[in-house]
Amino acid sequence: MMHGAEGVKVVSILGETYSIKAPAGEEQTLLDAALMLKAALADTKKKYPSLIGDRLLVLAAMNLCSQQIEMQKRHQQELNRYQEQVSATVEVIAKTINQG
Repeated sequence: MMHGAEGVKVVSILGETYSIKAPAGEEQTLLDAALMLKAALADTKKKYPSLIGDRLLVLAAMNLCSQQIEMQKRHQQELNRYQEQVSATVEVIAKTINQG
């Protein structure tokens, strides 16, 4: 990965070079995303060595999307669990105040 004009990063993925402008303050996120995609491509290539080009890219992207969906589900489950805990705590506090 190379640095281009201000905010523009040049990344190489599957032999293609892309100049991508990142919003101010998001340059590192862009570079991290490119590294994550490259790692996903390498992992997918290990599992399916005959895949090349668009097919490799699509499968790697689908795997990343699948991971993201699973993380969102886990996050929502955790939020629900925390909300239940907070509600139970508020209920106990309310009962304690009403008894006092």
